[in-house]
Formats: sequence, C-alpha cells, structure tokens
Amino acid sequence: MKTLKRNSMALVLMLVFVATAWGQDPEMDRVVVPLSDPSRGVTLKASIMSGSITVKGYGGKDVIVEALPRSHETRQDKNPEKGGLRRIQNSSSGLTVEEEDNVVSVGTGWRGNSRPTDITIQVPVNCSMKISTVNDGHIVVENINGDIEVNNTNGRVTLTDISGSAVAHALNGNIVANFLKVNPQKSMSFSSLNGKIDVTLPPSIKATMYLKSDMGEIYTDFDITMERTSSKIEDSKEKRGKYKVTIEKGMRGTINGGGQEFQFNNFNGDIYVRKGK
Repeated sequence: MKTLKRNSMALVLMLVFVATAWGQDPEMDRVVVPLSDPSRGVTLKASIMSGSITVKGYGGKDVIVEALPRSHETRQDKNPEKGGLRRIQNSSSGLTVEEEDNVVSVGTGWRGNSRPTDITIQVPVNCSMKISTVNDGHIVVENINGDIEVNNTNGRVTLTDISGSAVAHALNGNIVANFLKVNPQKSMSFSSLNGKIDVTLPPSIKATMYLKSDMGEIYTDFDITMERTSSKIEDSKEKRGKYKVTIEKGMRGTINGGGQEFQFNNFNGDIYVRKGK
C-alpha cells in the first residue's frame, strides 16, 4: 500500500508494505521525489537508527530514494513455529520521505528501527546534506558539490569526489575522504575515537591546520609551516594565587599561507592528510 499526501507547503511520501506471505523476503521500497524548484540546489536530511546510507550525485533533477530492509537472521527465523503457530514476517522498510521547498527529509520511522535498513539516495550534484546513522551500517557520499555533515556512531564514513566542505564524525569507524575542490569560505572538521582519519585535499589548498591524535601518529605529504605550541594560563585569586598552565597537545600549521581552519581530532587512530593529484 502506498500513501501520498500533497499540499501547498509540503510533499510527503510514505510507503508501507505489509507482508502477508509466510517467510516473505524483504522488498525494496522506491520513491521518486520531484523538487519544488529543480533550478535550485537541494538540501538532504537523512537519519536512521540502524543500517547504511549511500548518497550519490547524478545528472537528474529528482531525488530517488531506495530502501531495502535486511533479512532477519535471528533464532526465531530459523525456527519460526511457536506453539503450532507461524510468525508472519513484515518486509516493510517503513520508509518516509518528505519534500518541502527543496529540502528532502528521509527516515525509516519506528518500524525501520526494528532491523537494519540500507538506504540509497540519488540526488542532483549540487546538494548540501546532513546524514546520520547509529548501528550496523556505513555512510557513503559520492560525487557531490555542497556542504556535507555526516555522523556515524558505529561504522565508517567514506566521502568520494567531493567539491565543497565537510564536517565528518565517526565514533567507532574510519573516515576516508577525497576532495576535488574545497569551499575557501568554509572550515572543515574530521573526528574519530577508534578509527583512522584519511583525507585527500587539492594540492593548491590554502588552509590553517589543527591536528591532534592522542594515541596515534600524524602523516602528510603537504609542506606544512608549523606554529609554536600554544599554552593556556589560568590565574584566579579565588584559588589562593594558584595558576594552571595547559600545553596544547595538538599541532597547528599552515598550508600555502593559511586559510580556513581544518580540524583533525583522533584518539585511538592515525591521521593521514594527503596531497591530491
């Protein structure tokens, strides 16, 4: 069953497929979303609790969303009979898609939280986005010109052939990013707790770098002009004349004379800053 709601302010597309056959395999849900104004760029917001999100830029004007729930592999599936009754499997992804004024929001609702659902989204190349997932999945973004914000709690982040800017966080996964161009008006940030950070930047980039890895190493083939390590002094009469000096653990430097600040923060992994070809 498909439900389509449209009004003057918003376009809401919701797909709910109810499986009635015994042991039915998951089906892919697909939505084609026309934009309010295809001549303008699009903003994508996608957030799920469990599963992967892949975003690809393409030459079309619509946003195409595909969602595929993963098959159950629980003990109940291997033995679906209970007290002489069979369990009916629901193969729906619970996909929800909403468009309003070129802002497209994608989620899986409460039903999609019960098991991982992998989502693939095709968008016009000029697209800014905010993407997040928590469990059992990765975030992949390819061929995009825009500002990107991605957050993955338990998986990796991969950004390929990006023109624009990025703020990327992967708590327990790697971050691998390749930039063809960067927005000289935007700062960028890459952070991880338990994964490597590997970022390739254009060779002519002008940037001020802040790099910190508590338990890892930092590598680059850029010529970085390093700055002196800064210190912070705290002095308070309320502490009976005591003062505190903190030496910053991170390193600061400039590439090609400096520019917007790019922050690289890691704890248990290495940092690689590579010069593109």
